[in-house]
Amino acid sequence: MAVKAVVLAAGAGTRMKSDLPKVLNTVAGRPMIAWVLDAIRAIEPEQIVVVVGQGGDLVRSVIADDVDVVVQKEQLGTGHATGVALSAISAGDADSVLVAPGDTPLLVPETLAELIRAHRRTGSAVSVLTADIDVPAGYGRILRDGWDRVVGIVEHGDASPSQRRINEINGGVYLFDGSLLADALPRVEPNNVQGEYYLTDVIEILAEEGHPLHALKTNPVEIAGVNSHVQLAQAAALMRRRINEHWMRRGVWMQDPDRVYLEASVQLEPGAILLPDTHLRGSTSVAGGARVGPNVTAEDSSIGPNAHVWYSVLRGADVGEDVEVGPYASLRPGTVLRKGSKVGTFVETKKTTVGEGSKVPHLSYIGDTEIGKDANIGAGSITCNYDGIAKHATVIGDRA
Repeated sequence: MAVKAVVLAAGAGTRMKSDLPKVLNTVAGRPMIAWVLDAIRAIEPEQIVVVVGQGGDLVRSVIADDVDVVVQKEQLGTGHATGVALSAISAGDADSVLVAPGDTPLLVPETLAELIRAHRRTGSAVSVLTADIDVPAGYGRILRDGWDRVVGIVEHGDASPSQRRINEINGGVYLFDGSLLADALPRVEPNNVQGEYYLTDVIEILAEEGHPLHALKTNPVEIAGVNSHVQLAQAAALMRRRINEHWMRRGVWMQDPDRVYLEASVQLEPGAILLPDTHLRGSTSVAGGARVGPNVTAEDSSIGPNAHVWYSVLRGADVGEDVEVGPYASLRPGTVLRKGSKVGTFVETKKTTVGEGSKVPHLSYIGDTEIGKDANIGAGSITCNYDGIAKHATVIGDRA
């Protein structure tokens, strides 16, 4: 049975109070929708369709060419958005259609795979991810009959007082029989507070027709949507913990994991040591034995074996083996520090190579410079040979 996937990414995110499309807000250095797409790609669907709305060109610019993009010109609800997506999908009788929101960055492939297995095992018309939470305000509620069968989903704004006391919430991730979905969608009416076409109404239609429905309960963390900056911060904290635990299980020591901030693209070797308030971004890598922190920000930089970097900022820098950086150093793009060298207190470097064993201990600006081996650059040194038109390189020899 082929699976075709739909990602709903047309939401404007008005509660974010930002012109940026909601799904482009970042978690661990990546847009939320990138996390969702990675989880879906892992189950190897036959096709992925992303529904975009306002700001759709921005969303399109961050997703890969293996994804089809369709535009929901009017924001008329999740049911309408899914209908727009079906225009790009040929959902035959043998196809299942997975529908997921683009703002659930903590969703994992294992859960999607389990949803597919459960859907096939039960022969359901639709299977939905749900979770039990203590404070379900804002979420749709799962409605069950006296035999504990799923009979519908009611959105929070349309729920009665008794329905709002239900703790089982809708995760917004569904696996439909494709032909039944295509048949039911045109019958959805905007009979709700928002005046929108709800995808959840399809479930009620299928239940009334006697089709079997299935709910798979999962960890509520995975299906937590992001609708505000408060929720974005919560998702980022949960992702940070997930990433940090991944690296600690692989031999990286973090003195206080809650104060280490790693983007997903960062690479670490076993034996690396990360101290509090360390921020590693982009393509940064840290070798085994290196000690980074406290208070270090490194972006697109490499830190070699047994290096020590503290209280410093690195951007596009290459820090070699046994190098010492800091405190309060600023390494700008093009900085290369060879084995055993040192860039110390209140030193800024740019497009500079510091040779093996050489030192720039304090209070210097070294730009566009090549320093040889075992040189010592005294306090107050400045290299900036700019004549108003061109920047000229400085060369300082060995043992200078």
